[in-house]
This record gives sequence, C-alpha cells and structure tokens, in this order.
Amino acid sequence: MIEIRHKISGELLGTWEGDSLAGADLRDMRLNEADLRGADLSGARLDYADLVAADLRGANLEHASLLGTHLNRADLAQARLVGAKLGNELRSNTALLNGANLNAADLSRADLRNAELRNANLQEADLSRADMRGTDFHGSNMCRVVAHNGLFIKANMREVMLCEADVRDSHLNDANLVRAHLQGSDFSSRYPGGFTVLNLANLEGADLTGANLRNVSAEGANFRHANLTDVELAQAVLGGAILRRADVTNANFEGVELATVTMDFANFSKARNARIPSYKTNLR
Repeated sequence: MIEIRHKISGELLGTWEGDSLAGADLRDMRLNEADLRGADLSGARLDYADLVAADLRGANLEHASLLGTHLNRADLAQARLVGAKLGNELRSNTALLNGANLNAADLSRADLRNAELRNANLQEADLSRADMRGTDFHGSNMCRVVAHNGLFIKANMREVMLCEADVRDSHLNDANLVRAHLQGSDFSSRYPGGFTVLNLANLEGADLTGANLRNVSAEGANFRHANLTDVELAQAVLGGAILRRADVTNANFEGVELATVTMDFANFSKARNARIPSYKTNLR
C-alpha cells in the first residue's frame, strides 16, 4: 500500500492499494500540498483532484488524466507530462495551473486546450506538438520554451515572457500576444518551405527585438506600436498586417510585399531592404 502524505506536516492524505501509483484512480481526492516528488503517476486518473501547491517535482504523469484538476501553485518542475490530458473543449472541465512551477517540464503532445496557466513558470518547458488552443497563459514566464509544431490558436498570451523561445512551425493564429516579450525568439521553420503561422495574431505593443520571423505567415496580424528592431522578416507574408507606429529599425524586409500593409508613422527610413510602394504616405 502506498501512503500519500502532506509535504510539510507528514499528515496522511490518502492511500492506494498497490506498490505503484501508475494507473491509480485518484479522482476527486483532496491531496493539496501532497508530497508526490518523483512519483510514477503515469496513466493515473486524477480528474477533479485537489493538488493545490502539491510537490510533484520530477513526477511521471505521462498520459495521465487531469481534467478539472486543481494544480494552482503546484511544483511540477522537470515533471513528465507527455500526452497528459489537462484540456477540454469546455473550459469548466480543464485543469487549473495558475502560478504553477513547470520549469523544464515535458508537456510535449499534451492536451492543454482552454486550460488556465496564468502567471505560471514555464521556462525551458517542452511544448512541442502540444494542443494549446484557447489556453490562458496570461503573464506567464515562457522564456526558452521549445514548442515545435505547437498549436497556440486563439491562446491568451498577453504579457507573456516568451524570450529566446523556439516556436518554429507552430500555429499562433488569432493568438493574443499584446505587450508580450518575444525578444530573440525563433518563429521561422525547421524545414525547407515550412513556416510558422501568425495570421490575425494581436501583437500590439509586443517587443520582438532580434526575433527571427523569416518566412512567417502573418496575414492580418496587428503589430501596432510593436518593437521590431533587428527583426528578420525576409520572405514573410504580411498581407493586410498593421505596422502603424511600429519600430522597424534595422528590420530586414527582403522579399516582403508591402502593398496591403498599413505602415502609417512607422520608421521605415531605418528599415533594411524595404520596397515601399510609391503611394504609401505618412512614413517616417
């Protein structure tokens, strides 16, 4: 029998018959502040369990079911959540990870649809091929994450720290990136002819200093007041994008069609390789 105890007091919070928690049915259990460091919870059913502030550092939650689970302020540093189910089409059935520590956690192929990860620490986490449609990352630290082929469609990434992140080949269609910090991040592709999608994304006031947006598709995207200093935009598709009052100092626009781009009051005199149509006015 396995005993689950409080991480500080040692109080007994629950038990499970067996010599492993792999595949265990722990649904709806009250395990807040539990000590589950390094536990093998692979395939476990933790739906609607209370794991607020629990210690899950290094735990194996591969393919675990965490629908409706409360993980606010939980410590999941270096935890393995490959293929874990935390998201759902209904926001009321999703996991809550607000303020959680997911530093260096492996969330590749995880289902995070509509889940809440506000003000969470996701530094150096692996989000490759994760489904994050509608996920709320507001204010989270996502610096140096790896998210190859991630689905961030309609995700709320307002004011996130996404510096030096590798989001190549991801889909960020209609994502909210208002005032996000994207310095030095890579939005290009790992494949010849491939591209990352930012169509209709809202990047108003975002800081993309030194980011790589080569070949990106950002049709209808809003870069109003964004900092695009030193950004690589060669061969990007920006049809219908808004760059009003954007700072494009030393940004490379090689091969970019600017005919339908709103460029009013942007400092294109300091941009590189920008072929500006003669009828464009109000430029700086």
